[in-house]
Amino acid sequence: MRKLNVATQVSFLGGSAMLIVWACSSDPLGTPTDDGGTMGDGGAAADSGGSNDGGGTSDGSASDGGGTDSSTDSGSGETLRFLAVGDVGTGTKEQKDVAKAMEDKCKLSGCDFALLLGDNMYENGVASATDKLFQTQFEDVYKNLNFPFYVVLGNHDYGGTGAGFDKTKAHYEVVYTSSRWKLPSEYWHRVEKHVEFFGLDTTAQMWGQADTQAKDVKGWISASKATWKIGVGHHPYLSNGPHGNAGTYEGIPFIPVLSGKGVKDFFDDNICGKVDIYFSGHDHSRQWPSEKCGGKTELVVSGDGSKATDLTGKNKTNFQSNSLGFAYVLIEGKKLTLEFIDKTGKVEFSKSISK
Repeated sequence: MRKLNVATQVSFLGGSAMLIVWACSSDPLGTPTDDGGTMGDGGAAADSGGSNDGGGTSDGSASDGGGTDSSTDSGSGETLRFLAVGDVGTGTKEQKDVAKAMEDKCKLSGCDFALLLGDNMYENGVASATDKLFQTQFEDVYKNLNFPFYVVLGNHDYGGTGAGFDKTKAHYEVVYTSSRWKLPSEYWHRVEKHVEFFGLDTTAQMWGQADTQAKDVKGWISASKATWKIGVGHHPYLSNGPHGNAGTYEGIPFIPVLSGKGVKDFFDDNICGKVDIYFSGHDHSRQWPSEKCGGKTELVVSGDGSKATDLTGKNKTNFQSNSLGFAYVLIEGKKLTLEFIDKTGKVEFSKSISK
């Protein structure tokens, strides 16, 4: 047994800035123990890889823990349609209302897959790979959406009621698979036609435990030949929601694990200016800030798939709303069009960008 000491943690990751005290090893995330342990750097354990059924990645997890897909770019003239929604895992009427609007949009316009942007299982992640929450908060809700959901992890998926320090809980989400749920590793990349997606583990970044992830993601992006490069994660880079901007999350700029300094540093080094668009959740709203990170990367928040919070920040935006809803994306060759749609099916905003 490792020697325990006392360290401070905060429930900032779950939406509160109140400090709490908990017992941990000298490294809060440490390295995985024999039974799963707490989160270490470098992605999933060796037994969490492998291809998933239905529409999962083609060759499972790499030896360093990052999931990968060996599909090839099939040309810039391709069309791709997908949904992006986060912070969904409640099983409530509100989540089901958004799901119905997603279903209606897919019937109308077509959908190839969805991006699930973290905080998939409130409030404290899952207790096992067979936890009934997978059924009640995901499978049942999206039963009429018969396509893959490519998943990233949020802080609630790492347990601690949002504090996000329990690797075991996150690992259960990696182990679970179905015809819809696709999470080959804590972070991953995959190619869909002429688009490459880079799924990030921003909770590991929060804890400063993402050195291997940074190396892998940098290499993947550098090697990508896709027409469009899209980042997918949970924590936002810029947000007018209560969590705020990376580096000053919760209005706390001085304590790195609270402020999101790890997220900001990771993005400044590896994402900003290197991908075309980044999708996130965490704040329960939909936003498209006017500012691009690195002068190139568009930033989209779509985190109100089951509940909403206020918009109090001062970032200039193309659009923002805290009504429940989701994002719908159509990519036609070198043109990308994003629609923000509310739970009634109303298109609240639409904007296109071209390469």
